[in-house]
Amino acid sequence: MEGLAAVYSDKLAGRKTASGQVFSQAKLTAAHPSLAYGTKVKVTNTKNNKSVEVTVNDRGPKQEGRVIDLSSAAAAKIGIGKKAMAPVKLEVVGEAPKKK
Repeated sequence: MEGLAAVYSDKLAGRKTASGQVFSQAKLTAAHPSLAYGTKVKVTNTKNNKSVEVTVNDRGPKQEGRVIDLSSAAAAKIGIGKKAMAPVKLEVVGEAPKKK
């Protein structure tokens, strides 16, 4: 999957995500419209080829063309500034744990 990645707003820090976890800009997490919570995704910035592995714990983005929203920590690892967007490629590298 390819599209644009953006960075979560600082206003969301400390709030609960759709999965029930508390959002932190310091963790390597992301919002995706449909992947199961807990899924590990490799996000590669196609402009500079830098990658980061994140865990999906929220839903979004809803804006057309955007495929994922990243925490500040994850975005920084692939060269995306706090108020910027970048073209990315997503690759699932680990399935969400199965519920018992």
